[in-house]
Amino acid sequence: MRNFFFPGRSPVYAAQAAAATSHPMSTLVALEMLRSGGNAIDAGIAAVAVQCVVDPMMTGVGGDCFALYAPKGRATPIALNGSGRSPAAAEAAWYRERKISITQHSPHAVMVPGAIGAWAQLVKDHGTRSLGEILQPAIKLAEEGYIVQSRVAWDWARNAGIAARDPDTAKSFLVDGKAPVAGSRMRNPQLAATLRLVAEKGVAGFYQGAVAEDIVKKLRSIGGLHTLDDFASAQSEYVTPVSTDYRGYQVYECPPNGQGLAALMMFNVLSGYDIGNMSDVDRIHIFAEASKQVYLHRDALFGDPTQVEVPVEYLLSAEWRDQASRHIDPNRAKPPVLFPARPHKDTIYLCVVDRDGNSLSLINSLFEAFGSGILAPGSGVMLNNRGFTFNTEQGHPNCVAPRKRPMNTIIPGMLMRDGEAVAPFGVMGGHYQSMGHVELLTGIIDRGLDVQEALDVPRSFGHDDVLDLEQSISPVIEAELQKRGHKISRPIVPLGSGQIIWRDRATGSLIAGSDCRKDGSAAGF
Repeated sequence: MRNFFFPGRSPVYAAQAAAATSHPMSTLVALEMLRSGGNAIDAGIAAVAVQCVVDPMMTGVGGDCFALYAPKGRATPIALNGSGRSPAAAEAAWYRERKISITQHSPHAVMVPGAIGAWAQLVKDHGTRSLGEILQPAIKLAEEGYIVQSRVAWDWARNAGIAARDPDTAKSFLVDGKAPVAGSRMRNPQLAATLRLVAEKGVAGFYQGAVAEDIVKKLRSIGGLHTLDDFASAQSEYVTPVSTDYRGYQVYECPPNGQGLAALMMFNVLSGYDIGNMSDVDRIHIFAEASKQVYLHRDALFGDPTQVEVPVEYLLSAEWRDQASRHIDPNRAKPPVLFPARPHKDTIYLCVVDRDGNSLSLINSLFEAFGSGILAPGSGVMLNNRGFTFNTEQGHPNCVAPRKRPMNTIIPGMLMRDGEAVAPFGVMGGHYQSMGHVELLTGIIDRGLDVQEALDVPRSFGHDDVLDLEQSISPVIEAELQKRGHKISRPIVPLGSGQIIWRDRATGSLIAGSDCRKDGSAAGF
């Protein structure tokens, strides 16, 4: 329990249902849906649609979606991959011959958006309300306007330069050339009209007709390879989740092309350490060294499993775990592992547990802030830049290819025990997310923190040749880590943000938390 003399948040306890998101309006909409009798899917899709309107840097209908859904009574969660694919014309040789790089703000980084297809699939198969009803709160906010929150305004101001790159984006997302301030009202009537089409026509309202034509026209006008056929063929896919045991719990993740497998690999390595009795310095050091081994293999081996072979069984094996563990020196940082230098990216995560005990873990993203920065003007759709993780290296598992999904950083998580869902959870923050899952769950399971404390504690992330330490980590700890050979970085942006809803098996209560690093909240009844 936190010390009430100091600033902080308490976890939210609820008897029947709970929701946790990174935006207050999304949480409110989810709770309203739950109160009116909707289930976890209804509430989660209503909330994510709202967030695509009110937090346009972090997510959008032009992005990707992954979900883990654990219906009450089911021993393993259902996994849905709603990540987008490259155009059919995206041949690696085409890029190499023309010496074209897949840069972060180019049309070549834009994948066919998968989010709308994923939402519709989840609602059709597991929801209790129509997609049209579920989208009404988002439509109303886009049309009538919403109030900009504090963290949203801060992110908007930091990324105003991205919006300014594209005249259509600037027109919709800047006010007199500047980002809106907290407390101001913003509207997106074009997006409202697009959501209304989806509400009326389902996926056809997005992937066929006027919306798809608007997106393709914009991308083709700036050199993109996208066609209407690419959009018409888009579809989400149910996949088999991957899992590992950690201290008697089963941690479930979506399989590659997502990076959830990397989190499981870290859990396997860390299972050999007494995390709960470590000092802060020892724990941060071990986490950093484990992440080096895991992220090396992620970057070398992860890709779209429908087009390349990802050795999942080997990477989750005791053999791989033992090899990685032997590379970790508890007292000294080893030479840094070189992997592609890519900054942390932007995403939203939410979770919902309904009165029947169904649990949803859902994540939605444009990848970077404002994604590619490219807006389709007639539809108001901000487009992702997920293809920025592709390369053109022949033979690499993440080499661009026709209708291929790039390695994706967004990962929902689900914690199970004895065949029952214990907690839907997730941590945003691009490449940090696998490490974030580890920091969150080890905080609860190994260190005895409550869900809110585990979200709020200072974070670290060993990547490239540096060790990121959040500003709240003391200079004394920094000095000790430097003595062990770590090159320290102090990022100006917090490392990710997360949500979790934990079911207390002893009392049956739900315990929900939402990260202090965002504007969001947890609520329940």
